[in-house]
Amino acid sequence: MANTGPNDDEPTRTMHIRFGRGNADRVEETLKVLDRGETPDPYFERVYRDEENLHRVTRPRNLELLRTLANEQPESIRETARLVDRDVRQVHRNLTELEELGLVEFDDNGRSKQPSVWYDEIAVELELTTNDETNSNGVVEA
Repeated sequence: MANTGPNDDEPTRTMHIRFGRGNADRVEETLKVLDRGETPDPYFERVYRDEENLHRVTRPRNLELLRTLANEQPESIRETARLVDRDVRQVHRNLTELEELGLVEFDDNGRSKQPSVWYDEIAVELELTTNDETNSNGVVEA
């Protein structure tokens, strides 16, 4: 689902990016809403368990590409490269990386691929403390 840009009539679509584990409270909330026969508010979340993946998302060049896709809706990878004033091969490599991370989609647009995002903003949530069941090394104790 391609982003058509922010609209005053629609709520902001936020992609929540978390490291380590997902938002269990949000899942419970959603299940309760479904049990009542209601429709839950949309919630988009990506959970990365590898710090390198989190780093890949937040690299300045990748953030620049995500902003460009959300704001400009370019028709192709080539147009995206032109908008960010970078080499097409490099932009293709970065967009493919973001696709692997689940943050970018490609739609066939004739002979080219159109990169797109379906959210308007990203919220990165990084817990620095651990709960009682996890020791200081991040290992769950049974």
